Amino acid sequence: MKRKLILGLLIGIIAAAVLGGGFAWGFRSGENYPKKIVVEGVSNMGSSTAAGVDFGTFWQAWQLLNDNYLRNASTSNADKLHGAVNGLVNSLGDPYTEYFPPAESKQFEQDVQGNFGGIGAELGEKDGQLVVIAPLPGTPASKAGLKAGDAILAINGSSTDSLSIDVAVNMIRGPEGSVVTLSILHPGAEKPQDVKITRANIEVPTIDVSTVNGDITHLSLHEFNANAEPEFYDDMAKALADGSKGLVLDLRDDPGGYLQVAVDLAGWFLPKGTQVVSEQGRNGAVLASYQADGNAALAKFPVVVLINGGSASAAEILAGALHDNRKDVKLVGETSFGKGTVQELEDLNDGSSIKITIAHWVLPNGGILENGGIKPDVEVSSTVATPSSTDPQLDKAVEILKAEIAK
Repeated sequence: MKRKLILGLLIGIIAAAVLGGGFAWGFRSGENYPKKIVVEGVSNMGSSTAAGVDFGTFWQAWQLLNDNYLRNASTSNADKLHGAVNGLVNSLGDPYTEYFPPAESKQFEQDVQGNFGGIGAELGEKDGQLVVIAPLPGTPASKAGLKAGDAILAINGSSTDSLSIDVAVNMIRGPEGSVVTLSILHPGAEKPQDVKITRANIEVPTIDVSTVNGDITHLSLHEFNANAEPEFYDDMAKALADGSKGLVLDLRDDPGGYLQVAVDLAGWFLPKGTQVVSEQGRNGAVLASYQADGNAALAKFPVVVLINGGSASAAEILAGALHDNRKDVKLVGETSFGKGTVQELEDLNDGSSIKITIAHWVLPNGGILENGGIKPDVEVSSTVATPSSTDPQLDKAVEILKAEIAK
């Protein structure tokens, strides 16, 4: 059975789970297709087609280990098989293509359905280094000072070099009340520091909303989960009834979520049929295309979008779609994370599964999110706060929005 993992950073979330209670993994459900897999084009497999691969080498190694390995009796054939498949997947060098043995596959399914526990941060990989994508607000990770872009060099003293995101997540997880120690290197710092974080059950709000400058709505969307659109509807309906004249859509430190939620929310701001995002597979083939299909109630409403290095996946798709389709929508803050690939989950016969990168996300103007992210129209660092301002990015967004409203 194949399922599309729509906004894939989520396995990295140490809050450890997904949308519904909120994480950032989404599925486009597929159907079950029983199928027989035939390996062709390799020697020793009954095919005359040459592919330059001799599977006899694999079976030779298998037999040598069975015949000679000192502790072979304590290692099952299933363990060897899982290790072999894991090695095959790791040979691709893609941090988002991962293999889950049966037990881990079951745990991953539970996570995607919304089980929480951990420190409340999402992990990813940049330039081969395990990094924090975004600490979720109000969680132990956020309270401990973790920030988007922090490199995690070690977990409980064990180096994260060559560690997959999935393994790192499992190492950081643990019982509520227990402590995990992370070696963190903040961007620009010369030396790492050890940060002790007490694990907890993670409860994260979907949306926070407030009024600034009298008549401007500041709406922070923390996750693109199943509750996001109905909460957005309620909050914006109230804001408009109260006389709101503009919206600061705050997607900072939003790790993403369900693709369909991003598309649905775009439908509030874009005319029906407007391109939101597409999937580009191998050889440039377009695998799927998504258009706005909402009420377009805010299509002419003044909007400024806040982004930073923790804005990823669905957050980048929504920000990019609004920016590319509406020239009046400005992006303010810092360059987004750049999570730009689509994953699909394939179940294997023994209950294990493989999450496979199958496509790029492509924005309406043709921009590919991967490796670079979205650059803001107005770059404002979060570190330039003055005594009169604790949030210079929000202040700049309000300034730009006031000028837009005054036109």
